[in-house]
Amino acid sequence: MKPQLEDLVQTRLPTANGEFVLHYYSNTLDDKEHMALVKGEVAGRENVPVRIHSECFTGDVLGSRRCDCGEQLAMAMQLINDLGYGVLIYLRQEGRGIGLLKKLQAYNLQDSGMDTVDANLHLGYLADEREYNIAALILNDLKVKSVKMLTNNPDKIDALEKLGIHVVGRIPVESVANDDNLGYLKTKAKKMAHMLFEPKKK
Repeated sequence: MKPQLEDLVQTRLPTANGEFVLHYYSNTLDDKEHMALVKGEVAGRENVPVRIHSECFTGDVLGSRRCDCGEQLAMAMQLINDLGYGVLIYLRQEGRGIGLLKKLQAYNLQDSGMDTVDANLHLGYLADEREYNIAALILNDLKVKSVKMLTNNPDKIDALEKLGIHVVGRIPVESVANDDNLGYLKTKAKKMAHMLFEPKKK
């Protein structure tokens, strides 16, 4: 049976990084609460700036310095706002898809000397277990014709293209490293092929 997606609520959402329309989606694929922040008119539009952001409670909400997630979220929202149009899809797949509990356990393994990839593998998971089926369904629901991805992750672009999304370009979303996430960023570049320049510390 083909997964079903429904846009249940749309509401105006003023934020520190601009004003958006927040779309709340239900779906039959994973029954999670995925959302999209939409700026301007995107239906039928080409080259729409799109950020697909996976949930990171520690970074997005608590401002953790162990990753760059919260900074990327804010940067993407501000960029979309400045451009006057775009979509930020917020997927509920914490910890690259392994969940909050396992992510916190991975943090402890990282503090014991493992990097972010080896910690996930040690716990019995892949380095990255995220899926983007829901993101593709949301973009189709919003009637976006083609996208410029706000990402540093080539696998995310490949995944969207395999799901039938026309990706016409990429916009980097790089934050400045700190003492707590420098190793994490270097691992993403070295082991996960993220397109990052040599991370520089604040």
